[in-house]
Parts: sequence; C-alpha cells; structure tokens
Amino acid sequence: MKKGVARNERRGGKKGQVELSFGMIFSIFLIIVFIAFAIYAIGKFLDIQKSAKTGQLVQNFQADIDKMWKSSSGSQEVEYSLANSVSLACFQDFELPKKGPRQDIYDDLRLARSENENFLFYPVGSSGGILGIEIKNINLQQMTASENPYCIENENGIIKMIISKGAGEALVKIKR
Repeated sequence: MKKGVARNERRGGKKGQVELSFGMIFSIFLIIVFIAFAIYAIGKFLDIQKSAKTGQLVQNFQADIDKMWKSSSGSQEVEYSLANSVSLACFQDFELPKKGPRQDIYDDLRLARSENENFLFYPVGSSGGILGIEIKNINLQQMTASENPYCIENENGIIKMIISKGAGEALVKIKR
C-alpha cells in the first residue's frame, strides 16, 4: 500500500508541475504578444509624429514662400523642425539631368515622386507618410542649374535656409 501511495503522490506532483508549466508558458506567450503590440503601436505613433512634423514644415514653408513672392524683394532666413530620420530635404527638377554632389540620390527621388512634386525628403520614406510635395512660386530651374538635386541637410532635426527674391524677379529662390 505504501508503494501505491508513493506512486500516486509522484504522479500528482508531476501533474501539478505540468499544469504549472503550461500556465507559465501561456503567460510568457501572452507577455510577448503584449510587448510586440506595444512596440508596434509606439512605431505607428512615431510615424504619425513624423508625418505631423513634415506636414507642419510644408505648410509653414509654403506660407513663407508666398509672403516673399508677394513682396517686391527681400531675404529671410528661416528654420523648420523636421524628423531626425530625414537626412536631406531636396529640391529636384526632373526635367534637368542629375549633376552636382548628390547625383547618387537623383534616381531614388525620381522613383519616390508623384506628378508635380519638386521638394522631396531623403531617405525615401523617412518623413512619415509624406514623400514629397510641390512647392509653388520658386525658381526651381535656377536653383537646380548647377546642382540637381539641390539639397539642404537636416542638422539635429532643424533645416535652415534663406528665402529670397530680388527686385524685378518673378519667383523666389532658396539658398542654404
């Protein structure tokens, strides 16, 4: 009888351990799923933040260009906040050939652009949902005459440029 009791106790002990192991494994699995979902949600939130920063830059930039375009002449240094993942903000004229120090990214930007976009962000996709936009009232041909694409570097989340228009000129120029 003592042998039978000892066997049952051993079996009972094993059965309890198996159930505990399954419960622990299931708990660990659930924790991994929750952590993965949290990482995914944070990534999506950061993408929304990038898109918001880029959208705000585009809106403010076009407004500043329009102000300068409506004036008779002037020059203004401007700064815009941009996601750190964007390394370059580039003006590109797709009717002109590539030239200058950034020739290597010309084709990447060409593939990323839509119909009339002339202001794009590099690396492609780094600015959230906005790949590029059309900036109006700028002298793109003059800006890209010696350097196409004409890029401005993002330094610690800030791009700096000079918006200018000379007396008698119809369009605005952008300088680094």
